[in-house]
Amino acid sequence: MSPTDASADAFSAASTDVGTGACPDAGEDSAARGIGRGTDNEDTLDLRLPDELVALFEEGRSGADAATADAAAGHAHGHGQRSWSDSTAQRAARAPGGDDLLDGLADWGPLATPAGVFQLVPVRVERDLALVCRWMNDPAVTAFWELAGPQNVTEDHLRPQLAGDGRSFPCLGVLEGTPMSYWEIYRADLDPLARHCPVRPHDTGIHLLIGAVTDRGRGLGSTLLRAVADLVLDRRPACTRVIAEPDLRNIPSVTAFLSAGFRFSAEVDLPAKRAALMIRDRSLRDLL
Repeated sequence: MSPTDASADAFSAASTDVGTGACPDAGEDSAARGIGRGTDNEDTLDLRLPDELVALFEEGRSGADAATADAAAGHAHGHGQRSWSDSTAQRAARAPGGDDLLDGLADWGPLATPAGVFQLVPVRVERDLALVCRWMNDPAVTAFWELAGPQNVTEDHLRPQLAGDGRSFPCLGVLEGTPMSYWEIYRADLDPLARHCPVRPHDTGIHLLIGAVTDRGRGLGSTLLRAVADLVLDRRPACTRVIAEPDLRNIPSVTAFLSAGFRFSAEVDLPAKRAALMIRDRSLRDLL
């Protein structure tokens, strides 16, 4: 599974209202695909699948089956109460050796940013589907994420991540208690599309969209990208680089990543787009 591409400052919907209204009945699920690979100071191509990925393919799927059942049960019970600060979303499956593939992202907790207190809250479909669907149907987002349509289109994008092995984690970005962005934090080195770009073990990718028009175009995307990239580096000691692969046409997104301390590494041809490979190096985090 490969997450859709980021759009950091050309983002989605006109409102962060969490009402239960249905999304427009339009479009089919054609999620954009892309992933980045690279090294600290020299970007090289390495097409060998990591041993960790090979082991994952050999694992039983009992954990994923259980997660699917839990998700289905939650969906059957409707939306329920919305609590943006909890960490009760289903947890990622465990990799061989007993370690979370993303080092317990659900428990990373809040962090202080220049824009206010921010937290990545794992998506719960029964609570968050209508909101994320609303954002995905904003024309500014649709052009790059390609997930416009009714709620089942968004749901089909979210559930495989939630029921999978934990290599990709969909989250709401909650700023000062208000959900205002959608994030995917993912293990770039474990995605099959990683063969398109150079990568190192534990490279961690970021996809982002900002939900409200009022939150775009004023530097908020850059502020949060820097904060989240540093959070990844702090919480994942084995990760030496945070990467992103926005569409080259998405100039606001590329600019936001540059302002957030990422460096432009290369232009990359991916199955659904020509992307800018952006990298934030652990070794350069205090310099950029």
